[in-house]
Amino acid sequence: MAADYHDHPGRLLRLTMVLVGVFAFIQVYSIQSILPQLQQDLGASVVEIGNAVGMTVLAVALVSPFVGMLSDAVGRKRLIVGSVFLLAVPTALMPWVESVQGLLVLRFWQGLAVPGVSVVAVAYIGEEFRGSTMIRIVTLYVSGCVLGGFAGRFLMGHLTEYMPWRSAFLLMAVLNLLGAVVVWRGLPASRHFVANTRVRSSLLTLGQLLRNPHLQAACALGFTVLFMLVALFTFVNLHLAAAPFHFSSGQLANIFTVYLLGVVVTPLAGRLIPRLGARRTILSMLLLSALGVALTLTTSSWLIVTALAMAACGVFVTQSATMSFIASRINYGRSLASGMYYSIYYCGGFTGAWLCGIAYARYGWLGTVVVLLAVQAVGGLIAWRFIPAPPAPAARSAETRPVD
Repeated sequence: MAADYHDHPGRLLRLTMVLVGVFAFIQVYSIQSILPQLQQDLGASVVEIGNAVGMTVLAVALVSPFVGMLSDAVGRKRLIVGSVFLLAVPTALMPWVESVQGLLVLRFWQGLAVPGVSVVAVAYIGEEFRGSTMIRIVTLYVSGCVLGGFAGRFLMGHLTEYMPWRSAFLLMAVLNLLGAVVVWRGLPASRHFVANTRVRSSLLTLGQLLRNPHLQAACALGFTVLFMLVALFTFVNLHLAAAPFHFSSGQLANIFTVYLLGVVVTPLAGRLIPRLGARRTILSMLLLSALGVALTLTTSSWLIVTALAMAACGVFVTQSATMSFIASRINYGRSLASGMYYSIYYCGGFTGAWLCGIAYARYGWLGTVVVLLAVQAVGGLIAWRFIPAPPAPAARSAETRPVD
C-alpha cells in the first residue's frame, strides 16, 4: 500500500472500504424478503415477525457505545475483522430454529457483532483520512453498507426460491466467513490510532460528548432516519405479499434492487455535501424520502417500487451527510462518538419495527405510512433547528477545517 494512502487512497483500499460496509450489513436485514415465509413457518404474529428485524438493531443499539470504548483501547482493524467473523456464527445456527423465539435470540446475537464493524469503521475513517478525501471514503463505506443491505435481502429472497430457507442461511454464513478473510487481507492497519486504556478518561470523554450539541443533533436525526428505513422496508414486504399484489419471496427480493440506486447515489453525495452543506442536503433528502413514503399508498406496484427508490435514496444521502457532519465536527473520542450515534440510530430502527408493527396490525399500510411521515417531519425539524447552516463564502475560505 502506498505510503500516502490516507491522502490518495488507492483502488484496493477504496474497494476494501466498500466491502467492510457490505459484510457488516449483509446479515442485518437479510430476512426482510422472506418475512411472510418465516411468519407462516414459525407461526408468528405481525409484531413478532417485525421484531425479528427489530431485535438485531436493538442489539446494535445496546452495545455500540461499549464497542466504541473497547475500540479506543484495543485498536480498529482487529475489531473490524473479528466482528465480521463473529457474524457468521449465529447465521450458521439459523437452520436449527424451531420457534420465533429462537429466531429472535439468534437475530439479537447477530446484532451484537455488527457494531464491531459499523462503529469502528467510522472511527477508522475519521482518523486515517482528512477533508474531502474523508468525505469520499465515508460515502464509499456507506455505499458498501447499502450494497450489503441489498445483497442480504436479494440473496435470501432468491435462494429460498430454490431451496429451504434453512439451507439458505448456511450459504449466507459461508459468505460472511469469506468476507472476513477479504477484509483482513485488504484493510491497512491504523496509522493514526492512539490507544486510550484509561476508563476514567473514557468516562470524561463520554461526559463531554453527551454535552456536544453537534453530536446531540446528529443522534436525534439518526434516530428518525433508521426508524423510517427499517419500518418501511420491513412492513412493505407484508403489504406486497398480501392482496391485491401477492408477491412471492423472489419478487419481494427484487424490490430491494432499489438499494442499488443508493450505491450509485451515495458516492455522488460526496460531491454534493461539501457544496450544499449538511443542513441543506439533509432537508432536501428528507423531503424526497417523505414524498416516496406517501406514494407507496398507490395500488400500482411499479409506482410503489419507484416510491421506495425515492425514499431509499433520500435516506442514504441523509445518512452520508449526517456521518460526514459527525466526522468533521467531532475531533476527539471519535470511536465513542460513533458508538453513541449508532446506539441512538439503531434505537430508532428498533422503535420503528415495534411501533409500525403495531400500526400495521391495527390500521394496515395506511397507518404505517402516517407514522412514517410524522417521524420524517420530526427529522426535518431537527435538521432545520439544530444542524448549522454552512458558513458564508468569505468565512468558509478562511476556515481550515473541512466543510460540513
